[in-house]
Amino acid sequence: TSAVREELDEIRERVRQGSAPDVSVEAVARGAGERVVRAMSPGLRPVINATGVILHTNLGRAPLSRAAIEAIAANAAYSNLEFDLEQGERGSRYVHASDLLRRTTGCEDALVVNNNAAALVLVLTALASGREVVLSRGQAVEIGGGFRIPEIMATSGARLLEVGTTNRTYVADYERAITPDTAAIMRVHASNFRLVGFTTTPGIEELAELAHRFGVLLIDDIGSGALLDTSAFGLAPEPLVQASLLSGADLVLFSGDKLLGGPQCGIIAGRASLIARLRSHPLARALRVGKLTLSALEATLLHYLRGEAVREVPIWRMIALPSAEVRSRAETWSERLSSRGITSEVVEGSSAIGGGSLPGESLPTWLVAAQPPGDSGAPEAAAGRLAAALRDGTPPVICRVERGLLLLDPRTVLPGQDDDLLAALSRAYAAD
Repeated sequence: TSAVREELDEIRERVRQGSAPDVSVEAVARGAGERVVRAMSPGLRPVINATGVILHTNLGRAPLSRAAIEAIAANAAYSNLEFDLEQGERGSRYVHASDLLRRTTGCEDALVVNNNAAALVLVLTALASGREVVLSRGQAVEIGGGFRIPEIMATSGARLLEVGTTNRTYVADYERAITPDTAAIMRVHASNFRLVGFTTTPGIEELAELAHRFGVLLIDDIGSGALLDTSAFGLAPEPLVQASLLSGADLVLFSGDKLLGGPQCGIIAGRASLIARLRSHPLARALRVGKLTLSALEATLLHYLRGEAVREVPIWRMIALPSAEVRSRAETWSERLSSRGITSEVVEGSSAIGGGSLPGESLPTWLVAAQPPGDSGAPEAAAGRLAAALRDGTPPVICRVERGLLLLDPRTVLPGQDDDLLAALSRAYAAD
């Protein structure tokens, strides 16, 4: 009944605006039926990412490996989340993933919370509330969603003490700022922008030596959480979790769903005594993760321990994918589209890493550039309509529109999605 009323209301509004919609009983029934289907369907839906942005924040960042998805399904019912199977009594959820994080990063202990911003809030609240935290002025950044480091620090109760300038900060700047009221020195990696030119920033080893000489903590928020050397794939180097810990950071904070390639979560790795304090803080319960996140994280970390991350973790498989393989797949798509009457060509392009990781870095790729049908005098508008039709399909396909062309990047389309993508394109073109 509600769907019929909504459909009639929309028809009346369109009439008031001067259009002449179909007001037959059949048309109203069809429109109301479509509304019922939409209302009874989940809002969260799988999509095909043909944008070429590997860590697409709006599309859920890192796609999970098959093993991680299977682990989620296996533990979706009852599991030993907080049950000690050996002792037959209540256990702790905090033991899950901790051992794997110790073995993959070299830390003494680790704690998993719901995202990296939460990790930062917990660390500052538990270890620096009411005291000063020294930070380079160039690292007082804004992260995704408008969250700013100074505001996060204020929320925690810690007092931000900025040193240096936007582009140049020296060890001496930190040293002059340390007082008996200083709790920590903090480094925040600029993961979503790059400062170039006349710049100076102390290395993590220098900051560790200074912090420990004065008896304060060194907190290293590296954001992306890389466990593999990005320079091996022709990309700029990204801070490695293992390297930061080896260099003397007391705590290293990073995301699980960026360059780690796992589920959304925040990971705090470092000294066991500090992790114990964080676990016992009341805020830790509010920020804890559930069994599905832990299941996916453990499965992802096992890929690294087995030496199979480049093959099994989707984002690393995409990063490592040779340009020749991308081109071959694009050419196959183009040929199949041609057989369906869709004109396209294969052109060179670039794939972005995205997700607040490796700013400005891209990988060479090959794109399928599909032309809108007919002899349209407004190709941009025609391409926009096709892109909208693709987004409205099942499954939705997300692509780029440039210069009146639909651009599809095979690098970010998962294995097994080719037929669905090409079928969606055929439907969109047929309906245009």
